[in-house]
Amino acid sequence: MKNILITGAAGFLGSHLCDRFINEGFRVIGMDNFITGDKRNLEHLKDHSNFEFLEHDVTEHITVNSNLDYILHFASPASPIDYLKIPIQTLKVGSLGTHNLLGLAKAKKARLLIASTSEVYGDPLVHPQTENYYGNVNTIGPRGVYDEAKRFQESITMAYHRFHGLETRIVRIFNTYGPRMRLNDGRVIPAFMGQALRGEDLTVFGDGSQTRSFCYIDDQVEGIYRLLLSDYAYPVNIGNPHEISISDFAQEIIKLTNTTQKVIFKDLPVDDPLQRQPDISLAKKLLNWEPKVGREEGMKKTFEYFKSLSEEDLFKREHRDFSKHIKP
Repeated sequence: MKNILITGAAGFLGSHLCDRFINEGFRVIGMDNFITGDKRNLEHLKDHSNFEFLEHDVTEHITVNSNLDYILHFASPASPIDYLKIPIQTLKVGSLGTHNLLGLAKAKKARLLIASTSEVYGDPLVHPQTENYYGNVNTIGPRGVYDEAKRFQESITMAYHRFHGLETRIVRIFNTYGPRMRLNDGRVIPAFMGQALRGEDLTVFGDGSQTRSFCYIDDQVEGIYRLLLSDYAYPVNIGNPHEISISDFAQEIIKLTNTTQKVIFKDLPVDDPLQRQPDISLAKKLLNWEPKVGREEGMKKTFEYFKSLSEEDLFKREHRDFSKHIKP
């Protein structure tokens, strides 16, 4: 039985990865400090014989007593509502956290896959985005704490690969959605669906002409799984290339939810990318991967999940106490 450590295990993506690797016959060690993760995402695994959980902050020294074959580094705030509140912790998990996990992988002779992001492309001047595009990122803007943390993460990972011969993989994740997303995490899909369920008007930032490409969680996990087991060390885009404007997407949500809300417009946040669409030619060639779940099907499943939440979850606003995670 292979052992795999998954950091950020209580998060949206991390928890689904725990499920997938357990189903594939791995022994999974989940790690999270719950700065943005949710214990409920792992509740169904607490008594599973092939799952162990370690509550730990990866920016601190990491000790894992058992052997490790693989490590997936998915610990990081991933939504602007989080990383704008905890910018230093976001930078630390991408730098110190990644450094700690690279050292652990080296000591354990494990293969490490890091979760990078389409945000490394910033507000792109090339469309769609290919892996050889270097990006257009404002290093000193408010979003720079996340974008640059991920860019540094890629750089130090490649340094360990080249200098130490460490087996590494880099996935550049494009907008992913599905069950277990936090309803009030500030991203467009839970924001729209939460507003629809509460009977509120849908908020579009800017004029709505900016685009996104949404990948369903099952497709994303499949791509990550194939990349981990591949022999390719350089970044690979994993996302759905079917692009839609935010304005058109708002109308899709109104139709899906059978509501009558209006769309209201607010100012576009600083450095919010105007285009986001992955070129997945490399993933198709290397991994024989492409998304299978269409947006209509995926959104229905996601909306059913949000409808199943309690009224308390539906109407509460995010007031997370980050103070215990903030250190001098």
